[in-house]
Amino acid sequence: MSTPESKVKAAVKKMLEVSGAYFFMPYQAGMGRGGVPDIVACHKGHMMGVECKAGKGKTTALQDRELEKIRAAGGTALVIREDNMHELQEAFDAH
Repeated sequence: MSTPESKVKAAVKKMLEVSGAYFFMPYQAGMGRGGVPDIVACHKGHMMGVECKAGKGKTTALQDRELEKIRAAGGTALVIREDNMHELQEAFDAH
């Protein structure tokens, strides 16, 4: 069964595919680094981290820290929900 968050992830992946971005979803089973965004992408040479949330779901402190590290390094870090998908398109258009 599809969860609301998985629907957001599917929509984000579709937008990334259409835009020609390279992307992957890091394996999150305890072997990697905690807080890494759900989707890591590169669009026209620009690094992007996308954390997907459904409804009023909130990011954790660890996720916030990782998103801020991406921004500090010059990348784009987004929290995408059903109602702000346009922010991902705006990030594509900016680069």
